[in-house]
Amino acid sequence: MTEIAVITGASAGIGRAAAREFARRGCSVALIARGRDGLDAAAREVEQLGGQALAIPADVADPDQVDRAADRVIDEFGRIDIWVNNAFAGIFSRFMDMSLEEFRRVVDVTFYGQIHGTRAALRHMIARDCGSIVLIGSALAYRGIPLQSAYCAAKHALQGFQDSLRAELLAMDSKVRLAMVQLPGVNTPQFDWVRAHLRGRPQPVGAVYQPEVAARAIWKAAHSSRKQWIVGAPAYQAIFADKLISPLLDRYLAMTGIEGQQDEQPLEPGRKDNLFEPVAGDHGAHGRFGEGAKTRSPLLWASEHRGWLAAGAAMAVGAGLLGAKYKGDGK
Repeated sequence: MTEIAVITGASAGIGRAAAREFARRGCSVALIARGRDGLDAAAREVEQLGGQALAIPADVADPDQVDRAADRVIDEFGRIDIWVNNAFAGIFSRFMDMSLEEFRRVVDVTFYGQIHGTRAALRHMIARDCGSIVLIGSALAYRGIPLQSAYCAAKHALQGFQDSLRAELLAMDSKVRLAMVQLPGVNTPQFDWVRAHLRGRPQPVGAVYQPEVAARAIWKAAHSSRKQWIVGAPAYQAIFADKLISPLLDRYLAMTGIEGQQDEQPLEPGRKDNLFEPVAGDHGAHGRFGEGAKTRSPLLWASEHRGWLAAGAAMAVGAGLLGAKYKGDGK
């Protein structure tokens, strides 16, 4: 049976790559985003890969629009098997240099957008006692960094929301699954359209991964019972460093985090951003950092195959102990 997947923020970046990944694997894909140009281009790519596409313009910050989008998917496809909450908004700015309206908009899209999507999906999935919801988190769900206070706050809030809702679903003996994917820096167009109150153009810090790596992780998360998938060494480093040396990390980021998130090129005059309105045009999945971006994550592979790796390690230990026993018997 063909799976029906809904992907928010599907017009560009990770959502665009995820739409292709799900279509390549035989899904029909409903695409939700604000920008019509990118939505139409994403729908064409899904259809070229053999999937059926449904493009729905909507702002995930508006719960009524999200509910109507979910109802339309039901009307067109009959059910929802997978819902991927990928849409987000961001701003690169010191906290006191941004307006409260800007801060609230980031939280409305990045946090409440996922709440609205999850609730719309659950309205249909709980009745069927079936389905999978993927929340898109970040290493910044565990470790906040300067210039991204609104985004970090939203991702931290998602972490608590997942803990609560997952426990509620387990208490109901529900077969609906809820997973979160924690992402590193990804080479998407967001850095060219994110709002910024900076001197230089926004840029990611640390190792950067291609959006297809994130898309594969989202696919895995949608088809597993695991609570969390962590993508890339930088995400692991941020999560565990915050647990072990959080105060030292504060000082390190104070020294490096502000300059490290902007390049030497100044912001272009009249630069458009997508915080409140989409930027016209089809922006695709990839950004300007492709030259050094990683196309795979060995740690994601290891996480996927951790059962086999654990079994192999156990066999190796067992073989070592057996060898030591025979060596001892031969003395």
